[in-house]
Amino acid sequence: MRLAAHPVPPLTSLRLVASFAARLQDNRNALGLLFMLPSALILLVFLTYPLGLGTWLGFTDAKVGRPGEFIGLGNFDFLWHDPVTRLALFNTIFYTVVASVIKFGLGLWLALILNQHLPFKAFLRAIVLLPFIVPTALSAIAFWWIYDSQFSILSWLLVKMGLITQYIDFLGDPWNARFSTIAANIWRGVPFVAITLLAGLQTISPSYYEAASLDGATPYQQFRHVTLPLLTPIIAVVMTFSVLFTFTDFQLIYVLTRGGPLNATHLMATLSFQRAIPGGSLGEGAAIATAMVPFLLAAILVSYFGLQRRAWQQGGKD
Repeated sequence: MRLAAHPVPPLTSLRLVASFAARLQDNRNALGLLFMLPSALILLVFLTYPLGLGTWLGFTDAKVGRPGEFIGLGNFDFLWHDPVTRLALFNTIFYTVVASVIKFGLGLWLALILNQHLPFKAFLRAIVLLPFIVPTALSAIAFWWIYDSQFSILSWLLVKMGLITQYIDFLGDPWNARFSTIAANIWRGVPFVAITLLAGLQTISPSYYEAASLDGATPYQQFRHVTLPLLTPIIAVVMTFSVLFTFTDFQLIYVLTRGGPLNATHLMATLSFQRAIPGGSLGEGAAIATAMVPFLLAAILVSYFGLQRRAWQQGGKD
């Protein structure tokens, strides 16, 4: 007599989950996508949607409390002929270029010093980092007092030293205000550049410097032919972030000058806020913000091509 074969019992849900997890662990691409999913969702909700909405508003005549209608490039055409917007563009580029160059120079100098064998090195590094971790609004208020036309401690010191005869109007004169805000931004940004470059310097093996010394290279030649080439990828990343942070600076300028005097310190970010929120022209403000995107993409591309030097340093072709 032929016995009926007993059917194989189905896998339980627990065994199915365990089997799926085992297969997932063997697939690096799927596992990587799974780990990236929470960050991707956060970026989608808090970055992609606001960016898309802001871009759309830039092509409409939306006002506060009114959705508005699609007007194409009308906002951009108006802004191109608007003298205040063109002044804000000049201010933004001038502010970004001058501040970024000085921050890089001072940051590299500080990084080279902190990379030496100094007493209390950890304490000095913590002190250097302080300006960067202080809240931006608090820093701006401190500089507002330093630059005060009547009670400026800086002007008081210069008068006592006999270098000037009357207090400097730091924030009342257009060019004085520009350089004053740049100085405040440099004070805040140098620690970030210095600490990041210091981290890059510590990844360079001392054997390179020992070999260069045996070949008779001077300290400058070691810096020129060893430090700079090996530090180039880090410099590209640091300068990209520095330019992005400086170009989109809002808090420091808004607290310190509100864009004055005579719009001399208005950046694209502060002007966008002023036109959109206090001014009520959401479409116009969004168009100004959207016009910043090509400049930010250009900074990212510069960083990308700078990072290509890593392959050349490692002997690669691509």
